[in-house]
Amino acid sequence: MRRPLVAGNWKMNHLTQDALSFSEAIPQALERCSDVDAALFATPTLLPTLARALAGSRVRLGGQNCHWEREGAFTGEVSPVQLTDVGCSLVLVGHSERRQLFGETEEATRLKVHAALDTGLEPVLCVGETEEERERGATFDVLRRQLREALDSIGKDRARRLTLAYEPVWAIGTGRTATPEIAQEAHAFLRGEFESLYGTASARSCRILYGGSVKPDNLATLLEQEDIDGGLVGGASLEAE
Repeated sequence: MRRPLVAGNWKMNHLTQDALSFSEAIPQALERCSDVDAALFATPTLLPTLARALAGSRVRLGGQNCHWEREGAFTGEVSPVQLTDVGCSLVLVGHSERRQLFGETEEATRLKVHAALDTGLEPVLCVGETEEERERGATFDVLRRQLREALDSIGKDRARRLTLAYEPVWAIGTGRTATPEIAQEAHAFLRGEFESLYGTASARSCRILYGGSVKPDNLATLLEQEDIDGGLVGGASLEAE
């Protein structure tokens, strides 16, 4: 059985005091959710504070992005080793905002997946289609390309440490959420692709999250779907409750 994971992505939000207030509230909220794993992706400036404040809690920390080199002359970047150094065990890779706003390529995503795995981080690989791609019937082609190019040369043993996240670009920050049926169709397709790469056992154990205007009032319905194993939550994750 795949244990559900609900992961908050704060994006470029919150300051130190916000993080401390969140850290005080979240352990109590999680007491009512003992059958669900929790993770939080925050900006680099907040990660040391969160690591200290949430020490001993069930919340895992992750970076929102990383470079593929361990160190070097890359002004403004954060390396995978720097993330582990401040207490992270996860990292988002290929988030749609990185692709859409900052021009990240499939090659960059692939390099980041490899670098994260090399460093001991668990990558959460994000894939998803734009509205234009969905309207012209290219959703599955896009998902297949993004998944296979990001996982090129990743062996089965390393692939077991991956989490996938389906985030339709047209639903991110728009208030539009894919219907449970649309989301399930995409998740089932991704699981099938993962199975063709790594076999049935690996595909059955791989968690696939849904991201795209996830809120408390729609996540429960999404989680009822067979292949949806949790949520990558944006704006709603800014509040602990």
